[in-house]
Amino acid sequence: MTTMHTATGFRASVRLSAHLQRILIDLITLQLNAKQTHWNLVGRNFRDLHLQLDEIVDLARESADTVAERMRAVHAIPDGRPTTVAADTDLPQLPPGEQNTSTIVDLMTDQLYRTAGALRTVHDEVDAEDPTTADLLHQIIGGIEKQAWMLGSESRSV
Repeated sequence: MTTMHTATGFRASVRLSAHLQRILIDLITLQLNAKQTHWNLVGRNFRDLHLQLDEIVDLARESADTVAERMRAVHAIPDGRPTTVAADTDLPQLPPGEQNTSTIVDLMTDQLYRTAGALRTVHDEVDAEDPTTADLLHQIIGGIEKQAWMLGSESRSV
């Protein structure tokens, strides 16, 4: 249950803390996976995709920081240690080595939609407990879904 203390302000429940930790893990994983694909990309449209992957890295990094700082503001403890991220991520591991641009588009579009899906899964429960935190999640969902649409359009045809 959510509690409000006069001296310390709003305090996240265990459930809210767990939801935010889940999102933090996926955002850190998304950032790392986008950078991995950025380094190992080859093929057609290399430069544009290389630059777009950096945009995704920046979005994921800034979003992870926003979530972690919100966790601290509501007295939750973020855990972004590599062992925690590796053990708890819901995102699939990417293949090693160089990958063709079309493969990267498909893999990273999937990663973006999975991350947005995780955000949407916890959103209503977060909103019920803390609308302020839910507003932050709204912004993150919008940014991630925009990147998923833009990246996924690379492999679409009419």
